[in-house]
Amino acid sequence: MPGPRRDRPAVLLLLGALLAADLYFHLWPRARRELQGQRGPSPWGCPCRRRPPSAGTPDPRPPPRARTAPALRRLFAHPLYRTAPPGPAEPLLGAREALRYYRRKAARWNRRHKLYREELNLTSPAAPVPLRPEASWLQFHLGISRDGLYPRSSPVVNRLLRDMQEFPTISADYSQDEKALLGACDCSQIVKPSGVHLKLVLRFQDFGKAMFKPMRQKREEETPEDFFYFVDFQRHNAEIAAFHLDRILDFRRVPPTVGRWINVTKEILEVTKNEVLQSVFFVSPASNVCFFAKCPYMCKTEYAVCGNPHLLEGSLSAFLPSLNLAPRLSIPNPWIRSYSFDGKEEWEVNPLYCNTVREIYPYSNGNRLLNIVDMAIFDFLTGNMDRHHYEMFTKFGDDGFLLHLDNARGFGRHSHDETSILAPLSQCCIIKRTTLLRLQLLAEPKYRLSDVMRESLLQDPLAPILTEPHLLALDRRLQLILEAVSKCIDTYGEATVVANDTTQHQAPASDRAKLDT
Repeated sequence: MPGPRRDRPAVLLLLGALLAADLYFHLWPRARRELQGQRGPSPWGCPCRRRPPSAGTPDPRPPPRARTAPALRRLFAHPLYRTAPPGPAEPLLGAREALRYYRRKAARWNRRHKLYREELNLTSPAAPVPLRPEASWLQFHLGISRDGLYPRSSPVVNRLLRDMQEFPTISADYSQDEKALLGACDCSQIVKPSGVHLKLVLRFQDFGKAMFKPMRQKREEETPEDFFYFVDFQRHNAEIAAFHLDRILDFRRVPPTVGRWINVTKEILEVTKNEVLQSVFFVSPASNVCFFAKCPYMCKTEYAVCGNPHLLEGSLSAFLPSLNLAPRLSIPNPWIRSYSFDGKEEWEVNPLYCNTVREIYPYSNGNRLLNIVDMAIFDFLTGNMDRHHYEMFTKFGDDGFLLHLDNARGFGRHSHDETSILAPLSQCCIIKRTTLLRLQLLAEPKYRLSDVMRESLLQDPLAPILTEPHLLALDRRLQLILEAVSKCIDTYGEATVVANDTTQHQAPASDRAKLDT
């Protein structure tokens, strides 16, 4: 009978080590991820960014559940966020007219899509895209009123954000800005490479549309201090953060915006009919699928955006109603900056510039100047120096709210506060009473702006959206705004500086009221 093998203990030790390594490096992390998925997202927020799933495979993880954090719930329960607007809300669109228009548009799109497939000899039948009255994008359009782009606590907005995040795309195309650059371009006046602000229009299976802006800059990167504001990158996370900040300030003038991983091959290249867009796709040396803007100058592969290898992070902003249904005006900002390397505008050298603005209609009366100040406060908090124009719906007249569109050049430098953005406030020394009260509320520790922003941004699937220095910069800039208002009150008096806007549709903006003490 053979004796015991001397190497058996060593073999057992080796097997035990392999089993322990397998448990520690493979089985335990998988079990921990599954447990985390059952418990939901951490209340403190994960400090890391979600990694995209491998190319060609669906993401097995359920989308993060939208939740209202405690600080947000307290803020939106405050009386300042529950006051009813004066009188019934005046809608932007008539439901019957809008449905009739969009049905015609959907039918026209289906006919063109069928002809396009026939030209390509595609024999497989394509189901027509239906127009459903309950679609979230259509309900969003019908909910726009004189008071804002959406009502407070609107369930439609959360549904729209979820649909933009989950619905497949059925078409992709350049935006109107990009198409304009494919034609005539006066490069002596536009001192920026078009390739750095690439954006696409994506259409979803419910016939809704969104503006897609791809990731161009990592969250922890700051815009170099030597960059001019008109050559800065457009940041997708700035668009997302601007929507959340706008809602927290109760302006409700930024279209709903959400982050999403886009498969650039399946969800852009394979669904676009634009041959120019198809022609700018290529595979990089790292085997990533990339594309860039096609324009007359400075658009090279160096300015391309690339998937990893197919998936690309970006923001999706809901489209506003068609201009045929709801015409809009694009108006130059009185405090527009000089888009040249050495020029300056009058407001930059004349501290009494606001006196000139006040003499020009519609800034001479009504709410337009107050709305400009609101916009300046919003831009200062985000650090956006690129507000050269603003838009507004013509239906609501001269006192309608201003749309805060194109916010991607915000949140570029957390270490610098560009106080010149506050020129409308510091030079005109006027502010809405409700705006001031909300700013004062957000400066209180219980409703601290950085805290409510942090919790609000955790609802986005690409969270974290802003780095901690950017969140803390919001608190610092908020204090600078309140200091500017305090200085104006000390100089001109509260009754002159603080405008009573609680009855803005019935009384002229010249009426003043004391702040509640």
